[in-house]
Amino acid sequence: MSIKKLFIFIILFSDFLLAQATIDDLNSNAEKLFENGNYFSAITEFKRVLFFDERSTYSFNANYKIGLCYKQGAFYDEAVKYFSFAEKSTNDIEKIFELKTQVIRCNILRKTTERAIQLCNELENDKRFSQFIGKINYWKGWAFIFADDWKSAEKFFQNSEEGTQLKYIAQKVNREKLSVTFAKVISYILPGSGQIYAGNYFSGFLSLAWNVAAGYFTINSFLANRAFDGIVIGELVWLRFYKGNVENAEKYAVQKNLEVSNKTLKFLQEEYRGLKP
Repeated sequence: MSIKKLFIFIILFSDFLLAQATIDDLNSNAEKLFENGNYFSAITEFKRVLFFDERSTYSFNANYKIGLCYKQGAFYDEAVKYFSFAEKSTNDIEKIFELKTQVIRCNILRKTTERAIQLCNELENDKRFSQFIGKINYWKGWAFIFADDWKSAEKFFQNSEEGTQLKYIAQKVNREKLSVTFAKVISYILPGSGQIYAGNYFSGFLSLAWNVAAGYFTINSFLANRAFDGIVIGELVWLRFYKGNVENAEKYAVQKNLEVSNKTLKFLQEEYRGLKP
């Protein structure tokens, strides 16, 4: 090799080493920012890594971390986009599964639960991920929690090793939640009973009293041959209180169920130590 060629080789190799060292430093700095929770600064640094990384050495990691940073900031559309970029940079099945579940988790958090369930079903039908069925059921259970379908959530947590504690939590919610249909039906039979069933005793007994009073005056008007008075009281007073009693029973039952769900969601957010979306 001539001296000239050797000189050129040394220069090119030195430039390569310098460029690689620079990228390594950039990535190291981005990782430190990420670990310290400085997510938006980390996004900038990881994007800088992607810009200078001509060999795509850090393509998967940088895109994945950018996605996680955006997720932490509740920018779920951006997070999904970068998770998709990261997926194009790897053929590793476990990494691909992790990225796809991250997309599912973003959909759960932004409450597009139908899409999250659809993505879970797609993973379940993909033979590449047959060994991850338990984890798929776990995230499907979370999707049903956010859809306020605790019975379905319990079913899927039951088929997931990671979901044992959540299965019992879902069972507890199902026991505490009221049947809205039952509250309405018993209100048709006995005015006020649906509100009492929903725990609103004052409203229930008041509704019963108004219906009894309106019924008494309506029937008494007909017995006294005051048909017009009976029709007016029956349609404008008794029917109003009777319909209102059924509507209130439904409203209070729904409100009670919402309180139960929100209380449990708060517990999951603040005290549950397992894996969350």
